[in-house]
Formats: sequence, structure tokens, C-alpha cells
Amino acid sequence: MTTEPIEDALTFRAAFFDERHETAFRLFNGFTEGNPVLVIDLYGRTLVIHNYADKPEQGFASLREAQRFLLERLPWIQAVVVKTRNSQDPQQKRGSVVYGETADRKILENGVWYAIDPMINRDASLYLDTRNVRLWASQHLKDKSVLNTFAYTGSLGVAAQAGGAARVVHLELNRRFLNVAKTSYTLNGFPINKSDFQAGDFWPQINRLKAADERFDCVFLDPPIYSATARGVVDLAQSYTRLINKVRPLIKHGGYLVAINNALFFSGAAYLKEIESVCADGYLTIEEFIPVPADFIGEPNGPLAAPVTDPTPFNHSTKIVVLKVRRKG
Repeated sequence: MTTEPIEDALTFRAAFFDERHETAFRLFNGFTEGNPVLVIDLYGRTLVIHNYADKPEQGFASLREAQRFLLERLPWIQAVVVKTRNSQDPQQKRGSVVYGETADRKILENGVWYAIDPMINRDASLYLDTRNVRLWASQHLKDKSVLNTFAYTGSLGVAAQAGGAARVVHLELNRRFLNVAKTSYTLNGFPINKSDFQAGDFWPQINRLKAADERFDCVFLDPPIYSATARGVVDLAQSYTRLINKVRPLIKHGGYLVAINNALFFSGAAYLKEIESVCADGYLTIEEFIPVPADFIGEPNGPLAAPVTDPTPFNHSTKIVVLKVRRKG
């Protein structure tokens, strides 16, 4: 491959670099910037290179050239992690360190520390496409109560806590992911109330909160594209309305529901139609769309810029809506 697309990507993102090399952002989006085999993220002083080639070996040359080029251009890089999306080996999907010894374990974003574990999962434990949601949370939820469903490593709830939320409850199936959230709390000096970090299946957890007559000023709903347990199925392209209706009773009058749908093959128009449908009774209204940051999308470069499915009126397949809640009576 030629390194010109990556050179252009560095120029496009020049303003995202910080002097202390502590932040995180998408450095190169090959799907829009000229090489669909590669996606490259920066977490502090660690490069995370995603090999998206259908046959992993087809991406090796591009990967090696990108690594060589970036280590020359960014000599302060201390580690490189490679994740092979279509590997048969689960460990290769989660990633391995191919340069340096230890990947970064925290990053700083808008004055907030987030713990990361770059090889905990197929992603790198902190979703870069929801940075603007974290900013919104830090600016809108002071003194509010927050429920962070499908919390993963808790970043949305951490942002709410940093913004002065009165209480944040994290719900997540995997306790190991919640432990990363607790580390973020420690990094920021937030007190840890163990009862607010709840590991378990979404469906019975929500039922339990309803039975306890819990109410929150804001609920984050950021589920995986698809998952199935013995208690229920999550399918963002087929049953997102069910998830919304499941959490609606937990939201106070005047509160917020932040609904995120990142299903790649579910168009923006289809998602908006679904949202408008649940708003038809007048008890939910669209407050705003939150865009995905420019670095995550990249600077369109030629025919590869066309998305798989048109996200309009959203700017990316990660489609984010803030809904305002009105309760009867």
C-alpha cells in the first residue's frame, strides 16, 4: 500500500493530538480514507491497528507498512496492538502486542480519566464513536440520577459521574467489564458504591429495578447489535422498540433517554422512523441528535467513502438520539 492516505489522515487530525499523548481518537478509518483493510486507533501512546481483511493474510502487508510509517512519524509511540477481525483465533481477535511491551491502561478525555484494557475484547474497551455522548453526559447530568444499561466498561456513566451526577447505576452482564469501570472511578477519585455496579442479565435486572419502584433522570441505552440469553434477545435491526419500552417506566418526568443504535445495516431513515413511532403517543419527544466525532468518520477519500447503508439524517451508522420523557399525571 501507499502511505499517502495515512499521511492525509494525520493532517486531517492534527488538532486531535495532545502534547502529553494521553488522549484517544481514531487515527485512520480505512473504510472512508482509502484502505478498507485497516482501521487505526490511538490510545495514549498505544496504536491499535485493526486488520479487517476477509482473509487476514491479505492485510499483513498494509499492516506492516502502516506500522513502520507511523512509528517513524510518531516516535513517542510505546506500544502497538494488532487485532485481526476475521481470525479463527479468539485471542488474535482480541489482539496482541507486536511492538513495545505494555499497552496503555488509561486515557484522558475532556478532563476525565478512563481506564482501558486494549485486549479485553474485539474492541479496545472504550468506544471512540460515543465521545460526544460522554461530553453531553458531563454537561447535562449534574445532580441527576443515571442508569447506564449495557454499560460495558462504564464510560458513559463515568462521564456522568464526572459531571456531578448524584448517582450512577451501571448494569452489565460481564463483571470483568464492570471492574474496568471501577478502575475509572479510582483514577478520578470517585467513591465506589459496590451496589451501583450490578452484573447480570439486562431483562431481569430491569424487572428488579421496576419492582423496587426505582426512577432515574437519565437512562443510557447502548446495547450490542445482537445478543441472546435465556431471558431475552437484543436485535438492534429488529426489536429496538422493545428495549426502549422496557426502560421507559424507569425514567422520571422530564428525564432523558439516550438511545444509541450502531447496527451498520440499519439505515438512519429506518431508525428515525422507529424512533418517531415510539414518540407518537407524545410521551417521548426527540430532543437532539448527537453526532459521531469527525476523527472517527475520517475525511472522505474517493469511492470508498460511500457507507454500506445511508445513515442520514445521522452522520454515521452509530445513530444517537436524546429523547425527552413525559410521564402520565
